[in-house]
Amino acid sequence: MARGVKKIQITKGLYYPDKSVKGQRITIKPDQNVHFDVLEWLPGTTDEDKKKELIWMQQTSSRQRILVQRPSRTGYDFLIEKQYCGSYYYYIEASLSGKRDSNNTGLYVRGWCDPKIVSSKWTTQPGSKTSIKNNQKNQYISYGHIVYLNLMTEGLNGNKLSVELWNRQTARKDKLVFTYHDVQVIDGEVNLKIENTYTWMGFVNNIQNVEEFYIKVKDTASNAYVKDRLGDELHGIYLNVKNKVVTTNANVSRNQTPTKVYKPDVSTVRYEPCKFEVIKITESEVKDGKASTTTTRVFENGKGLKLLTPPQENIQRTIYYKFDSTIIDKDGEAVLNNILKFLLEHKGSTINLSGYACVIGKQNYNKGLSQRRADIVKKFFADGGLEPGRIISVGKGEVDPTDDKMGRDNIRYKNERNYENNRRVDISFVFNAHDAQTVNYEVVAPTVSTKKELTIDITGFETRSCFRDSRNKHKKEIEITDVGQQIDKGDTKKTFTTPSFNYKVYSDMSRLSAFPIEYIWPIGTKPNQFHMHVHTCRYYSNEKRTTVLMKVFPDIKWELAVEFLVNVSNYKAANMPPGNVYAQHQEKSRQAGYKRSRINETGKVPISIGLGLSAEWDAGKEKRSFTNEFSDKIELVAKMIAKAMNILQNAINYAQSAAKETAIPVGFNIRYPKFTIVGKWYLERVNERSTLSVIGEVGFGFKPLIGAEVVIDILGAAIAAASYGATGNPAAARIINKFRGGLEKLGASVTFTATFYGELEMTVDALKIDSVNGINMQGKTTIGGKMGATIELSVSVEVGRVKGTKAKPIMTFKAAAKADSYFGGDVVLDSDSKGLFIQPVLKFSGVVLSVEIEGEVGWWKSNFKVEEKAIQEETYYLEKKYLT
Repeated sequence: MARGVKKIQITKGLYYPDKSVKGQRITIKPDQNVHFDVLEWLPGTTDEDKKKELIWMQQTSSRQRILVQRPSRTGYDFLIEKQYCGSYYYYIEASLSGKRDSNNTGLYVRGWCDPKIVSSKWTTQPGSKTSIKNNQKNQYISYGHIVYLNLMTEGLNGNKLSVELWNRQTARKDKLVFTYHDVQVIDGEVNLKIENTYTWMGFVNNIQNVEEFYIKVKDTASNAYVKDRLGDELHGIYLNVKNKVVTTNANVSRNQTPTKVYKPDVSTVRYEPCKFEVIKITESEVKDGKASTTTTRVFENGKGLKLLTPPQENIQRTIYYKFDSTIIDKDGEAVLNNILKFLLEHKGSTINLSGYACVIGKQNYNKGLSQRRADIVKKFFADGGLEPGRIISVGKGEVDPTDDKMGRDNIRYKNERNYENNRRVDISFVFNAHDAQTVNYEVVAPTVSTKKELTIDITGFETRSCFRDSRNKHKKEIEITDVGQQIDKGDTKKTFTTPSFNYKVYSDMSRLSAFPIEYIWPIGTKPNQFHMHVHTCRYYSNEKRTTVLMKVFPDIKWELAVEFLVNVSNYKAANMPPGNVYAQHQEKSRQAGYKRSRINETGKVPISIGLGLSAEWDAGKEKRSFTNEFSDKIELVAKMIAKAMNILQNAINYAQSAAKETAIPVGFNIRYPKFTIVGKWYLERVNERSTLSVIGEVGFGFKPLIGAEVVIDILGAAIAAASYGATGNPAAARIINKFRGGLEKLGASVTFTATFYGELEMTVDALKIDSVNGINMQGKTTIGGKMGATIELSVSVEVGRVKGTKAKPIMTFKAAAKADSYFGGDVVLDSDSKGLFIQPVLKFSGVVLSVEIEGEVGWWKSNFKVEEKAIQEETYYLEKKYLT
């Protein structure tokens, strides 16, 4: 019973049912993938057959040439761009045997979109990129010159067009000069060679020194003019022709398909049968007392690879013939089928066939024999679906010919077996081998005395069909070189011939390292290196290129506890922010030895520091405190904070002096912050990424982050502002002065003050660090605060009454003041490749004082408003300081 595919179908993608015939012809929408899969199998096909890889073939409409051939177990994706849409059908089928089926097991597929002329161009040379159409009339041809018309189209592939040549007239309607019929659109392109420009001259009325011509294009099927993307029917505007005759030839014009130069396609997807598909690395370790495994796909069918300029490889194969024969034997057919499959899966590449014959027989006869041998191989490839234009067959004649000048055969008797290797056809072609950037895989491992075992799996690894010659064939083996920190120093190589094997790696940090502080930010250290080489034709055919570089970092884990106290001399555990993580780290820091120091920069701002730092490594076998080694780094940060406090104090001093200059009674005070931080960090893999992240937890608190007080004498501010005569009304100042005097006569000693302050305390427990994605898995985290207040005060005083029936105040005063300001800042806590850092930004808004005055004495009444920026705003950006 017959085995294989009986019918295929579209399972995904958009198509036009009204333009399709079910099971025969499908019209799809352009620029989107449609997916083909098997609809029905022939009755003799077994379940095991159905799991095998099918060969999917995209062919020309005539089914004489295979355009694309792809092996796949999961169906076939097909896409048609608008340029290739039109009446032209492609034929798609799937084959279990790898050969084309003579029955109609496949589907004819075309794309449809609105027909358009995308571009039009006149040139004097075929395929030229320089167009001679222009509006300045400084480029032109003469009557009799040969001219080439190029049209790029959409939705017209395979259609026949009528190209109308029109002469542009100024005082009358434009004139149709000539029509070129049955112009074929090939691959969405028209290339018309026009040799009858001399005949145009006779159709032009009132001929000018330079005439302008253009074209209109009519689709024969619809009998409608084709427009461009702007909706215009006129194309090729304008071809200028000078009133001069260079020749009277009027040859027939003809459509010319561009000559294709077959060069290897650099960007084509690789489908060589010599290949591997997936590389997986599995790590086994113990976390929190439980065994766990993490598997990372470091390579998967070339996804995400950064390709490099590929080296070119020359492929040469030979088939042999029997004496005086052009028949391809069974061995030769196997070689040719293998080559054919390879060439169908590689776009481009010109194939050279060189036929030879031995010296037995006449030289002229053998010359023809060698050509026939080369031609029969060309026919084999063409019948197999290879484009004949890619194949060059040449008969080279005898190998080391010996006939004399008269053409007589000088070989009177020879054993024909001595010349078996001379009766042959050499097949050669060039293609771009695969080369890509090395894949990096980062891993954490203990020291050489402990090591970590990795399981490496390479699936789909097959080299039996390698196209290289026997000396250079790719081998089905994996080589790993331990190069340590530097190549050629202590290199050790191991070779594995199984697709799955175990391999142990280690970091360069020794178990009893005297300087583990060098690894305080482990991702910033130089890793140990292990080079994995696995090479095939499909991927990494360049044996000099490392396929996977395993970078091994130390498994060191750090814990830190720090406290900065401004103007506080004693460290108290109760001052640490609440939370379990703090309690744990606080206890560990005590065990490691907590160091206390005091920094007093120029006597301005005293800072007290508490510090503890410890680490463990080599799978937890080594633990040690590094508080003393780390103290210098913390003192640098403390000096930076002290400097920041000095800057802020200078801002306060400036604000006070500014207040004095404006005579506004205002006072300032600031409460310094206290900062505590505890944390732990280490390298770990996240979400099966091939790169590592610095992972950890950080807790920190500010108590307060910043605090400030401002005290303003509201009444005094109002009177002072009014006294300046800011309103231009001197009576207002006199009223205010009398008002103050009146209060004194009444024996009232009145002072109005208002205090406003802001304070922010912030505590963050177990903030997550990820050096790739940033703090809290979301990038930079900013902690900031802003304090502000608005004060309003109204005073109303009534002194005496006017005689009369109605009581009326003889003097009224109202004063109101508003002041909006804040002290604040942002503290950015983040990490980068250098380590964990903080970066403060201190801010002071300045003070804007707004005063409203309203006065009334008898018949006189007035009001005014004074608004003044009493103190300027300031922002201080401080450089980031690293804690690691």
